[in-house]
This record gives sequence, C-alpha cells and structure tokens, in this order.
Amino acid sequence: MKKLIVLVLLISCSPTKEPVYQVGQIKTNLGELLIWLYDETPNHKASFIKLAEAGYWDSLTFNRVIKNFVAQGGCPDTPEGFGGSPYLLKPEFNKNLRHVYGAFAAGRDNNPEKLSAGCQFYVVQNKEGLTRLDDNYTIYGFVFKGMDVVDAIVSVPKDSLDAPLEPVKLDVNIIQMTKSQLKENGYKID
Repeated sequence: MKKLIVLVLLISCSPTKEPVYQVGQIKTNLGELLIWLYDETPNHKASFIKLAEAGYWDSLTFNRVIKNFVAQGGCPDTPEGFGGSPYLLKPEFNKNLRHVYGAFAAGRDNNPEKLSAGCQFYVVQNKEGLTRLDDNYTIYGFVFKGMDVVDAIVSVPKDSLDAPLEPVKLDVNIIQMTKSQLKENGYKID
C-alpha cells in the first residue's frame, strides 16, 4: 500500500507542463500582432526581447506605412540614418528566411555593412512578398496572427512621408505561449 501511495504522489507531482515559447506581441489601437521569433537569428531575437522587456517601444509608433509594401515602426528615419537607434546589429541573413507576406524584419539605412537598426522593424504587407529585399535585410520573425491588423495599418490616411495622420501607437511585449496556445492562435510548431 505504501508503494502505491508513493507512486501516486510521484505521478501527481511530476512536471507535466507543456514547454513555453517567447512570442513577440505588438498591441496597437487597431489590434494585436503575434510574432514568432526565429532562433536562426539569435542576435536580432535577443535584441527584440531586450527592448520589448525594457518598454523601449511603448511611446513610439508605426511611423511609415505603405500599402503593398511594409508597415514600419520602432524609430524614425532621419537624414543621418537611424540616429535614434540605441545600437546597430550585424546582419544575420538566412537563405531559409524570405520576405514573404507576414515576414518580420529589421530596418536599416544604406550603410555598406548592412547593419540593422536595433530599434527599427517592419512587417511585409505585400501578399506577393518582396524578394528584392531578401539577403539585404535581416528577417527575424513572422507575424502568425494579426496580418488583418497590418493590412488595416497600411490603409490608414497618411502624409507625404507615409506617416499615419493619426498615430498607430505601439505596445510591444514578450509573452509566453505553450504549443497548444500557439496552435490555437494559428501557429504550428513541429
């Protein structure tokens, strides 16, 4: 009887929780985006997580929105390039990560080393993809929920510099999701 009780206690106390994954979350006044962050681009993924957890983007906006191109946010373009970026990141190009609809990538100016602005990101909104950007900009995630929100963001009224007339504010977070939660939200992990 004692062995049975010990066995029941061991089974009931053993860890059976699903593993959790870090997922990017961007809440806007138009809705929420959920972003799978790729392990294949570890420096860009770590940078996004660090800035999100620090609340870096929470006073910023999607500052450049172009239908059939991208929704871009995080730090504004300046005549000096990304003067407001906290740091630059070396490129992490990956032949398996392409600029398809929903690709989440790092912005950069025309610097010869193709360094990414630590703060600038964009989402590909062109349903045909943007192959001309492949291997020139680091893709480090994929929007698996909320592309309808991205479609709405790029459709807002904007000025001659493609900035929304009414700001599309960012609230960027890292949330924990289990495999079953990911599946419920449209992302299947192998």
